[in-house]
Amino acid sequence: MHCTSCALSVSKYLEKKGMQDVNVSFATEEVSFTAPSGADSKEALEGIAQMGYRVVLPEDKPTERKSYTTLTFKFIFCAIFTAPLLLHMWVSWPWLHQPWVQFGLTLPVYVTGMWHFGKSAVRSLINRMANMDVLVTLGATAAFVYSFVGTVVYGNPDYMFYETTAAIITLVFLGNMLEERSVKQTTTAISELARMQITTARLINTDHGHEHIHEVDNRTLRTGDCVLVNTGDKIPMDGTIYWGSGHINESMITGESTPVSKKEKDKVIGGTILEDGSIKVYITATGKDTVLSYIIDLVKQAQADKPPMQKLADRISAIFVPLVLGIAVITFTGWYFIGHTTLATAMMRSVAVLVIACPCAMGLATPAAVMVGLGRAARNGILIKGGHTLEMFKDIRQVVFDKTGTLTTGKLELSACQFFNMSEDEFKQVVYSLEKYSSHPIARSIAALWKTAGELPLQQVREHKGLGMRASDKAGNQWELGSFRLAGNATTDDSHNLYLLKNGQLAGWIDFSDEIRPEATAVITQLKQAGIEPILQSGDTARKCRELGEKLGITAIYAEQSPEQKLQMVDTLMKTAPTAMVGDGINDAPALAKATIGISLSDATQVAMQSANVVLLNNHLGSLPLALGLGKHTYLTIKQNLFWAFIYNVVAIPVAALGFLNPIVGAGIMGLSDVVLAVNSVRLRYKKVF
Repeated sequence: MHCTSCALSVSKYLEKKGMQDVNVSFATEEVSFTAPSGADSKEALEGIAQMGYRVVLPEDKPTERKSYTTLTFKFIFCAIFTAPLLLHMWVSWPWLHQPWVQFGLTLPVYVTGMWHFGKSAVRSLINRMANMDVLVTLGATAAFVYSFVGTVVYGNPDYMFYETTAAIITLVFLGNMLEERSVKQTTTAISELARMQITTARLINTDHGHEHIHEVDNRTLRTGDCVLVNTGDKIPMDGTIYWGSGHINESMITGESTPVSKKEKDKVIGGTILEDGSIKVYITATGKDTVLSYIIDLVKQAQADKPPMQKLADRISAIFVPLVLGIAVITFTGWYFIGHTTLATAMMRSVAVLVIACPCAMGLATPAAVMVGLGRAARNGILIKGGHTLEMFKDIRQVVFDKTGTLTTGKLELSACQFFNMSEDEFKQVVYSLEKYSSHPIARSIAALWKTAGELPLQQVREHKGLGMRASDKAGNQWELGSFRLAGNATTDDSHNLYLLKNGQLAGWIDFSDEIRPEATAVITQLKQAGIEPILQSGDTARKCRELGEKLGITAIYAEQSPEQKLQMVDTLMKTAPTAMVGDGINDAPALAKATIGISLSDATQVAMQSANVVLLNNHLGSLPLALGLGKHTYLTIKQNLFWAFIYNVVAIPVAALGFLNPIVGAGIMGLSDVVLAVNSVRLRYKKVF
C-alpha cells in the first residue's frame, strides 16, 4: 500500500464482503479480519490480490522486495527524465523545445506512473472505491493526451504540456516516498521491539553428565530447553533462572532504566539484556507465548483500533474523490463554456484541482498520531489497549486508587500477631494453608513468610472477594481468614489487618506494615496540579485509609469497600466526570472494567490486567502522569493534523479552481501535505507531555 486511501479501499472491500473486526494499517502494511460463519476468507484474500496488492500470510516465507518496485527507485527514474523537461522553461536550447523530444522524455515517466497509479486507479474504480490514484491518473493522462494530440495534429509548442504530465507523476512519487519514510518513523518503537525478538542462543545439551553448548537461532528453541546467557547477551526467550545470577536491563520492556537484579528461580523476559553476570535459563515460553510477543501484538492491535475521530475522517475520505471529480468537471466547463478561455487553460485548471486534492492527508491524520503516541508509551513501559483509550485520556477528571499494592508497595512485613486457644505452629499452618490459595498482596506475603511452617489439609477452600478465605478441615471445623468485615460478629476491634475465625469465634489476628510507594506522593501532587482529583478506595479499615490519605494529600476516601461497592462507587463517580481506576487485585477487576479507563500494574493478577485498558509494565506508579499526558497530547496532535488536512483542501481546491495554481506546483504541495502531518506526529515522540 502506498497511501492511506489504499488502506481505506481494502477496509471498505472487506466490510462489503461481510468480514468482521476489519483492521487495515497503512503504516505497518498489515490487515486482519474475522470471517463470519459460512464466509470464505480465501475468497476475500483473492479479492485483495485482484485489487493489486500482494497478500503475504504469516506462515509464508517473506520475500525480499525488488529494488525497482520501490518508491525511491520510481522517483529517481522519473526525475532523470523530468529534469530536462522542466529545464526547457528556463533555457533556450532548441532541441529541448522539439515536441517529439519532449514526448520521448515524457513517455517513460508516463508509463511508470500508469503502471503504479493507473493500475491502482482502475482496480479501485472496478471495486467502486475511487482512491487518490484516480485523481493523479486523470490529471496526468489529460495533460499527456492533450499534448500528444497537439504534437501529432498541430506540431505546435502551444499545445505541449509534457512537463506538466512528468512533473505531476514525479512529484507525487516524491510525496509518497517522503510520506512512506515519515510514517515509518511513527512505528519505530514497535520495530525496535520486533528486532529484539531475533537473536542467537547458546543451547545446552547434556550427554552422560557433560554439558555441550551449541549456538542456535532463538526461534528454534522449544519449551523445556536450557540455555546459557553471558554478560552482554540477550535473553533468547522467556524463562526461569536455574543457575547463576546477574543484572538484567529490561528498559525496552518496562521503560525502567536501572538494571534489575536476578537470581535463581527468578523469571526473565526474552529480548532483555544481561548486563552483568552469567546465568542458565530454563525456557518456559516461546514464539507467540512470550511477554514480548504479547506486548507487540497488543500494541499492533491498539494501533489498528480506530478512535471516533478517525472514523469521521474515513467517512469524509470515502466521499472525497467523487466530490473532487465533480469540482474538476465544474471547473473545466465553467472556464471553457462560461469563462470562454482556451481549451488548454480550462484543462490545466481542472488538472490543478485533480492533483492538489489529497484525501491521504485526512486518512493519515489520526493513525500517524496514534502510532507515535502508542509507540512512545510502549517504549516507556506503558501498554495502552486501543487508540480509543488514548482519545479518552483527555477527558479524565478523577483517578480512583486502590490502596494495597497500588499506593503502597504491597511488600508487607509482619509487625505483630496474636492467637488464642492454639499453638503458634498450628496458627501459622492454618493461615498459610488458607492464604496460599489467594492472589491478594497480603496473602502472597504471608504465604512466602510462613511456607516453612507446614500445611493443614483443608477442604472446600473458597475466596470471597472483599472478605477473605473460607474452608473446613477434616475434623469439621470451619475456618475463616479475612478483614474486619468478615470478623465483625466476633470482635469490635477494627485495628488489625487480618482476623482468623474458628467456627465463628476469634482465633487470632495479624498486623502488617506496608510502605507507601516512593513515587506516590509526587504522582498525587502532579494530578492535583493538572486539575485531576485523586480518590482513595479500599477494602481496608477507615482508620488506615485516613492515615494514608493524610500522608499523600488525598481527601476523598472510601474505606471498607467490597468489590460490589467499589463497582457501584466507580459507576457513581463516572456520572459526575470521566474517571480512571488504578488497581492490582482480583477484587478490583469489576471496577477496572467499569471505569472510563482501567489502569493496572504489571505485577497485578491476570484478571486485573485483562480487565484494564492500560497496563504499567514497569510496575511504577510514576508512569501514570506520562500516560495521561500522552493521551491528552495525542488527541491534540490528531486535532492539529485534521485541521491542517481539512484547511489545506478547503483552501487549495478553490485556489486551483479559480486558476491561481499551476498543476506542477499543486502536485508538489499535495505530496508535501502528508509529510507535514507525519512530521507533526513524530514531534509527539519528543515533546514534554505532562
